[in-house]
Amino acid sequence: MKYEQPIQLKNGKEAMIRNGDEPDGKAVFEVFNRTHGETDYLLTYPDENSFDSEQEAQFLKEKAVSPNEIELVAIVDGKIAGTAGVESVGEKYKVKHRAEFGIGILKEYWGLGLGKALTKACIQCAKAAGYDQLELNVVAENERALSLYRSLGFIEYGRNPRGFNSKKTGYQELVYMLLKL
Repeated sequence: MKYEQPIQLKNGKEAMIRNGDEPDGKAVFEVFNRTHGETDYLLTYPDENSFDSEQEAQFLKEKAVSPNEIELVAIVDGKIAGTAGVESVGEKYKVKHRAEFGIGILKEYWGLGLGKALTKACIQCAKAAGYDQLELNVVAENERALSLYRSLGFIEYGRNPRGFNSKKTGYQELVYMLLKL
């Protein structure tokens, strides 16, 4: 699946949202580690990253040629400012209609509309891949993310009061959300 779309950010700068690919491996690896260190709302901490830069490059290469999964990068001023992706829940008949969505944006780019643009791009890609449902988990105290997802049509379908165990704050409640495509 291929994707490439220029967007204008709230600060007037242009960003390019496109497929991540093998040459982006090192930069995406570094951005992943930074984003996971800048917020306590993502699944892992930087020291739990199971990839190195070469494995990240291979992951991106595979996603770039996948017919139904994608990993997007947002480029601002020639640098990767964030990533987002769509992955299949599974290939079995009972779940192959479902996809999962994940996103991470460097803190210096928060509030510029990049999250909304990346989320919209992933929704578009999930539809194009033939999924019927896009799913995500979000920490309940992450009001900005919840507001964004609700504004794009995601609905809450459940909660896990001890979904994450934060090293900083203890248990965090997860909100399970889905978008019917």
